[in-house]
Amino acid sequence: MIHETAIVEKDVQLGEGTRIWHFAHVRNGAKIGKNGNIGKDVYIDTNVIIGDNCKIQNFASLYHGLTIGNDVFIGPHVCFTNDLYPRAAIWSDERLTKTTVKDGASIGANSTIVAGITIGRYAMVGAGSVVTKDVPDNALVFGNPAHIRGFVCDCGIKLQKKSKKKDVQVFICPECRKEISIKETIVMECEA
Repeated sequence: MIHETAIVEKDVQLGEGTRIWHFAHVRNGAKIGKNGNIGKDVYIDTNVIIGDNCKIQNFASLYHGLTIGNDVFIGPHVCFTNDLYPRAAIWSDERLTKTTVKDGASIGANSTIVAGITIGRYAMVGAGSVVTKDVPDNALVFGNPAHIRGFVCDCGIKLQKKSKKKDVQVFICPECRKEISIKETIVMECEA
């Protein structure tokens, strides 16, 4: 389903079951997987890659150089950047800095993701955050700049510490009871 007011340029790969809503703009060469939902006024730049089952909320801006995995949630007004040293009069693809969001990650409303960042699997970025460095798998980050504030389960619930083994801390989800091991060095970053 593509709303009549949306602009989907030529050479866009659009997966089955994906919906594109009012006033969205999808540029040439973009690839969007199946069963996605592209909200009102979303901008998807040329060659952006989006996996299956992703939800991109209203007014999000996804710029060239971005790759998004499967089952990713992008909140309203999220902005991804792609040039670490922007100048209006100077642009070429050599200035492009790539960003990756891995499977299952969630990014809260009004967050800004600085170019060159990797957001790990099932990580969660709190609303209004400015992400300036990589986010590990299952990490909960928020703030400006964003820092690790805890860890979340694949189901989205904040994890609780369970035990410590050699170089890892074992966490457990209080809801689904899944156990997740996280390297001690990453846990120490959270506690700093």
